[in-house]
Amino acid sequence: MVERARTLVSAVPDPEIPVISIADLGILRSVQAVPHGAGFVVEVTITPTYSGCPAMDQIRDDILAELDAHDIPARVRTVLTPAWTTDWMSEEGKAKLKAYGIAPPQCKVQIDTPVFVATNSINTLTDGLKNIKNMLQADSTPIPCPRCDSIDTVEVSHFGSTACKSQLRCLHCKEPFDYFKPY
Repeated sequence: MVERARTLVSAVPDPEIPVISIADLGILRSVQAVPHGAGFVVEVTITPTYSGCPAMDQIRDDILAELDAHDIPARVRTVLTPAWTTDWMSEEGKAKLKAYGIAPPQCKVQIDTPVFVATNSINTLTDGLKNIKNMLQADSTPIPCPRCDSIDTVEVSHFGSTACKSQLRCLHCKEPFDYFKPY
């Protein structure tokens, strides 16, 4: 029952980007049988792309409807920790985004040391400033156009069709496109 449920749930499309499944997007965390009354129920655990994602209610309803259509008793649990990251997206999912016209995330900025540290050491302050510089440089990585692959692109708005995407424009083919921001 669990494997069948996992297969069914893995194919549930994201309501905002219907060409990518919730599994490829990386928000499907687990599918397992848990005790419920005298039997078991399938518990599906999901993590939103960000804590205020308005699609989560729809995703929960779609999961429950899919499993109900196959007579699989289920419940959906939403967890916020660890926080979702674009690192959880599958490579197939990123390719589907690009084919759909959305530039997939390019990198994830990671800070290994604190940026601001209360100290009298000039070296610690210098290291913190280097981290900020590295973050800004990573943030300015050219985003290739999903249509023509040109890296001659500019951000038009930090927010695109959803809060997890920004709006860019290709200066080569002149087309606008969404970019799935790395988290």
